[in-house]
Amino acid sequence: MSKYKSKIYLDTSVISVYDDPRIPQRQAQTQEFWKTLKDFRVYISEITINEINNIPNSKKRKRLLSLSKNFFLLHPTEEAEKLAQEYVRKKIIPKRYIDDAIHLAIATVNRLDILVSWNCKHLINLKTKREANKINLAKGYKEIELVEPPMVKL
Repeated sequence: MSKYKSKIYLDTSVISVYDDPRIPQRQAQTQEFWKTLKDFRVYISEITINEINNIPNSKKRKRLLSLSKNFFLLHPTEEAEKLAQEYVRKKIIPKRYIDDAIHLAIATVNRLDILVSWNCKHLINLKTKREANKINLAKGYKEIELVEPPMVKL
């Protein structure tokens, strides 16, 4: 039996908010959530690293990469790309935000339990959870929980 409670995927928003004082309450909630990560097997993807690498501020970019260095890294696959395109085709996530669809697809095809994000517009909302999980189940994947950091409780 694994020592981890669940396998979770962090999208870029969670890592960014950890180091972003513009919304103090959200930053505090993220930093509190960070303390629980030792109880989970934590994954990010190349998409996450690419998004962090696109941050213009080099100090912030280095801090965020440092925060991410001990997480398991997942790579986009053709299977994940196809699933992401299905989310877009079914209008679950707008085509313009394909990276959000890829985050979700990578977590799904790797059979992770939870995707954690602060992105309520495209990921953490009832429509996305219901519709994406409908597609996931139809394609033989398990359901995935879509939650904000404070919702992850042990």
